[in-house]
Amino acid sequence: AFPIVPMQECDHSIYDNLDVLVTNLSGKVPLHTRFRAIFTLKNIGDERSIDLLAKAFNDESDLLKHELAYVLGQMKNSYANPILRRVLSDKSQDAMVRHEAAEALGAIGDLESLDILEKYLDDEHQVVRQTCELAIAKIKYEHDPQESKNSQNSKFTSIDPAPSISEIQSVPTLKQILIDETLPIFDRYRAMFALRNIGTTEAVLALSEGLNDSSDLFRHEIAFVFGQLQSPDSVPSLIKTLENIDERPMVRHEAAEALGSIATPDCLPVLKKFRHDSSRVVKESCEVALDMYDYETSTEFHYADISSLDTEN
Repeated sequence: AFPIVPMQECDHSIYDNLDVLVTNLSGKVPLHTRFRAIFTLKNIGDERSIDLLAKAFNDESDLLKHELAYVLGQMKNSYANPILRRVLSDKSQDAMVRHEAAEALGAIGDLESLDILEKYLDDEHQVVRQTCELAIAKIKYEHDPQESKNSQNSKFTSIDPAPSISEIQSVPTLKQILIDETLPIFDRYRAMFALRNIGTTEAVLALSEGLNDSSDLFRHEIAFVFGQLQSPDSVPSLIKTLENIDERPMVRHEAAEALGSIATPDCLPVLKKFRHDSSRVVKESCEVALDMYDYETSTEFHYADISSLDTEN
């Protein structure tokens, strides 16, 4: 969880500096510094921050644009909807970026987003189709008074693509839902987040089974959840995923970032090994993950700390 930056601290110079970092017109700002700037804007959370984030969607880095869309969803501000709709509709964008835009529309949760999400239910990319299916189910769930009251609260502050199951606490039962590919993906995601909330070694090992799923989207979300849990029990599965060069870059990238978040000593060598990977999104994710590793093993208080960002580039 990242702290909210008090609005009185955000004078014009701070916005200007963050703009320089995020857009990187000089070409000299390291990617990990841009990520920290993105999360600083997320924590400020106003419309001007959204406008600054939107400017970077013409960047060459799919990883960065994917993160922009994620952050816009987590801000849960309807002001971002037109931006996210444009990104989802733009087929020149990588499927990973478009998927994140669809997920962000689901995170914001406006009924007005259903039309565009339904439009791309037959998209040529499975990750986009499945994300739209999830986002539609989530929006309808949240707007159903009977359903939404059953959601389980958790210690995680993220807006998840699906609410966790609250009425089942049995890890074996949740695991069976998780790995049953005949079930709707929304139900399986609900089991995934229920297992995350339980968070025991048994739950982590159950989640690891999801890395064998046929869906790239599903495997990528398992890796993301492991990054949230920060459990050393997930490290062997994540290393195996990152080392598998036949795995989709979208999944390997999420495994890399999860390892950076967990930051046990055995995470460091594999991140260094793959920071020169042939896949740009994997290579860049290892760069960001190494910065996350440094943060997790340092005395820094906030990852998204305005005072720690170099605005001279």
